[in-house]
Amino acid sequence: MGKILVLDEDEIEELLRTALVGRLACCRHDGDRPYLVPLAYGYDGESVYAISGPGRKLEIMREQPLVTFEVDEASAEDRWHSVIADGEFEEITEAEARARAIGIVAPSEGVDSVAADAIVYRIRLTRKTGRREVPDAEAHLYPPPF
Repeated sequence: MGKILVLDEDEIEELLRTALVGRLACCRHDGDRPYLVPLAYGYDGESVYAISGPGRKLEIMREQPLVTFEVDEASAEDRWHSVIADGEFEEITEAEARARAIGIVAPSEGVDSVAADAIVYRIRLTRKTGRREVPDAEAHLYPPPF
């Protein structure tokens, strides 16, 4: 086990911009188990955007819009970094906002590549935290953040 460090704001933003897949966790009001799904997404510096067909995650988020989003990257068991963000689900239905969101999620595809009945939504991120682990042999390279 290595040393756990806190990511600064720039490192958090970089991982949110570059990760290929995130994980979205949502849960109903009734105490049902949390539901966790992988998510291809786009990020604009404030919100995570995604496109989906109907299904369980959308049913849950429509009922309870408070969610958690996570991204990570690892190259070894003691060399990883991750970001966890709290957020709020919002469905996007207005045409111009929908086209902008699709451009964020699939910039090379275009609006016409998305089915008209696809659900486009965003997760407005309200709180972001990040951690990393480095091997003990490298811990001296990362001075305390204060």
